[in-house]
Amino acid sequence: MFQFGCRPWNLSFICVIVLVLSNILLTFLLLQSENCIPSNIAKEMNTNTITEWNLRSWPKDDIPEKLCPQHEEPPKVDDILKLNIQLGRWDSRRLYKTFDSILVGDKFVDLSKASKVCLATQTSLEKLYSLVQVVHHWSGPISVSLFVAGDEEFQVLQKFLIYLNHCYEPIKNQVTFSLAMPKSKLLVKQPKSFQIPENSDCSKPEATLNFLLSEISEEQSNWRIRNVYPQNHMRNLARKNCQSDYVFLTDIDIVPSYNMANVLEEFLLNTNCEKCAYVIPTYELDVRVRFPQNKSELIRLAKKGLARPFHQKVFIHNQFATNFTRWAMDVTSGHPNYEKFKNGKIYISHDVTNFEFLYEPFYVAKDVAPPHDERFMGYGYTRNTQVYEMYVSGYKFKVLSPIFTIHWGLQTRKSRPSWRERQNSANRKQFEVFKKEILAKYIQESLKTVKGSH
Repeated sequence: MFQFGCRPWNLSFICVIVLVLSNILLTFLLLQSENCIPSNIAKEMNTNTITEWNLRSWPKDDIPEKLCPQHEEPPKVDDILKLNIQLGRWDSRRLYKTFDSILVGDKFVDLSKASKVCLATQTSLEKLYSLVQVVHHWSGPISVSLFVAGDEEFQVLQKFLIYLNHCYEPIKNQVTFSLAMPKSKLLVKQPKSFQIPENSDCSKPEATLNFLLSEISEEQSNWRIRNVYPQNHMRNLARKNCQSDYVFLTDIDIVPSYNMANVLEEFLLNTNCEKCAYVIPTYELDVRVRFPQNKSELIRLAKKGLARPFHQKVFIHNQFATNFTRWAMDVTSGHPNYEKFKNGKIYISHDVTNFEFLYEPFYVAKDVAPPHDERFMGYGYTRNTQVYEMYVSGYKFKVLSPIFTIHWGLQTRKSRPSWRERQNSANRKQFEVFKKEILAKYIQESLKTVKGSH
């Protein structure tokens, strides 16, 4: 019999046994994991490390190969969509029918009660994958309006919503979805049961959506090319399904800087301006670089030509009045705002003093601002007409720092399709009538105020 004492060879023998057993256990665990990361770990990541278009924002060695499927069985779409296609709400010209809050996040109501600001955004089906990065950067409530034309697209939407809710806990919790559809392409079929698409990879939302979109017929695709996208209908729908006092209205491919919702909450607790629009500077970002962690990093990228103000090359008036040069100066030691910049809290960098028509910033404002005029459809004169009405009615535009938003890709005129200019020209013809109506409306309101004061 062996008598184990303190002799070196006895200790060595024991160590060998322990190492062998440990290796066997580790090998077994590795075989079970199949090189994936547990979903509970992925949910705790502060940045969006699991979306293919954002892999450029994460060190290459740290990119997970795939996300482990959740253990619980994913819900079926008829269990989650609150939609009766025989109902809905028509717009003023009966061109589009809308459905409010057809899918509500598990924590959306509680988040809305606790939050002063809600992010409202809108999208057509083919861009919905962008929501994944947005929701990983925004911790508050989100209202998304979806445009779907006909049953073919609606079937794809149902499948992709199942995928999003299965793969991304923030979407399952924070987001409410509303729906809009054109009169000429109303739904015939009620929502039906779908399982999560086969071979779905939670690290590839864009590829998953493109695979599902391949089911759509050429006839339907051609219809989408010929018909306009009702941007202002969609903006109004997204905004009015927010439940918070303030709304941050964006497009789906506009990504907030990290932690924006939290610092905005603190800022808005200490302000109560009824007619203030707080402008969030927006930059285009070269697709080869990582998402900037803060304002200093964004300014460094801009100096290298890897970032620039949104639409600077394709339509400079879009954001020009924000005055990006002035916004960027406070990162320099000795600037009056430098100490404010260093503490990371939101402050007003400066007021917009050179307002010009065609200005269309992304901004945070109380949900009493004028709606977007739904006569303007497609591209051109959609956002800037609403901002113009705000200006005429007395709103002040104040640029916030150090927060910002990002649009991926440095845009050029050559990359823009010809149909956008056709839509822009059609909307331009309606602007003169709109302008006269706005001026008459607010002149009359001013006269009423003067008479009332006397």
